[in-house]
Amino acid sequence: MSSAYEKLCLLSHELHLVSDTASLLGWDQEVLLPTKGIAYRAQQMSWFSGYLHERFTSDEVREWLEEAESGESGDLVVAANLREWRHEYDRATRLPGKLVQEFAEVKVHAQSAWAESRKKSDFSVFAPTLEKVISLCREHAERWGYEKNLYDALLDRFERGATVSRLDETLGNLREQLRPIVEAATSRQPFDRSKLTAFYPIDRQEAFNREVAESIGFDFEAGRIDTAVHPFCSGMAPYDTRLTTRYDEGDFLSSLFGVLHEAGHGLYEQGLNKDRRGEPAGTSVSLGVHESQSRLWENHVGRSRAFWEKWLPRAVHYFPSLSAITVDEMVAAVNEAKLSCVRVEADEVTYDLHVLLRFELEKLIFSGELAVADIPAEWNRRFEAYFGFPVPSDAMGCLQDIHWSMGIFGYFPTYSLGNLNAAHLVSAARRQSPVIAAGMDTADYSSLLDWMRKNIHEHGSVYLPDDLVTRAAGTPVSPDALIEHLRQRYLG
Repeated sequence: MSSAYEKLCLLSHELHLVSDTASLLGWDQEVLLPTKGIAYRAQQMSWFSGYLHERFTSDEVREWLEEAESGESGDLVVAANLREWRHEYDRATRLPGKLVQEFAEVKVHAQSAWAESRKKSDFSVFAPTLEKVISLCREHAERWGYEKNLYDALLDRFERGATVSRLDETLGNLREQLRPIVEAATSRQPFDRSKLTAFYPIDRQEAFNREVAESIGFDFEAGRIDTAVHPFCSGMAPYDTRLTTRYDEGDFLSSLFGVLHEAGHGLYEQGLNKDRRGEPAGTSVSLGVHESQSRLWENHVGRSRAFWEKWLPRAVHYFPSLSAITVDEMVAAVNEAKLSCVRVEADEVTYDLHVLLRFELEKLIFSGELAVADIPAEWNRRFEAYFGFPVPSDAMGCLQDIHWSMGIFGYFPTYSLGNLNAAHLVSAARRQSPVIAAGMDTADYSSLLDWMRKNIHEHGSVYLPDDLVTRAAGTPVSPDALIEHLRQRYLG
């Protein structure tokens, strides 16, 4: 092991400590920060971003990288660390520190503006700050560089190797195969939602959600659940993974599926190799893989009949009004295919239509064809074309997601990649192990989690996303497993 490599490891561990501290402030911003603290928090986040950027882009880091890369090592972890350090260094050194700090500060204000705008259902409140965010994202992409499409540089932040042309093909094929399933599933007799009409106290929802999350393996000695405007998961430290959800006292399923989704992210974070914490190889590999874990637990587990055969009695314990609901009715309720406004509450069949809408809009924004002021009208036009009814409000339309305020353009396609990966991995796990198949059919998910730990979580970023999924499943990902899963669940 070269001394240069050891110096890079030491620096990487130091910068992770700083980054994890900044992540804690980010979590606090979404969960606890009072409104008057936003301006100072923006300064704090700007300082953290500037410090991290300055330390990592120094000349000594370049020298260490060059020296470490000049040696030979057959160690997969060492090779992965060097690969990821080089990738991040080359991108980071193309950005001036002032830009990095300005972006961090603007995002804090943008998230606050988005929350206020969403509350008022008035896009004009958010538009000026969003204009700044998009301008800064565009400058990042221009400086990072790209071969064909400026948007490619933004996609690469979340999914290495993803490009507009590849996603157009992948998501275009998925859309075409979804069309007949969506049409058939949404034309079925709707579930009578009045059967679930009741008052669901938040404290009881919290208790039920915690019990469910713990049962699938989430470690509450190393994590917690809190409330936020938009559900998210923060893996801030080896033993500090925080989930959030939001509550509706008229619908306990909203918070439950939020927790299952975020707990999937949390299980991935808690399953990463802790001996590699602070090194690239010890971090999650991509958002397409991360979302595969959240969508797996939310949909393949949480919407299954086996899950509700086990959990309906406990739900009745917390919510006695559910005593008249049968397992068949509950399964029908959580799997009702319905064209609706809100992505995070969409069923499996129509969910990817929401992703495709956002992907199309982001491409237009960064090609210069869609101005910020025109986003609501274009959103509403495309939404009605996809879903067949008008958007009732900005809050239910272009303001429903937090992502743009965070400057994470290029993230949305990873949700659909996550759906593809989730179905592919579940199918492979069931095929490889009769124990896993039997467990999923009886709501015992310990063997499934063990498989994910061994084949996905523990590898971190040792392998690139496509290689990781292919190694785990035995074959490259394709839409086949997802389409078959949807056909069986919704048309069977």
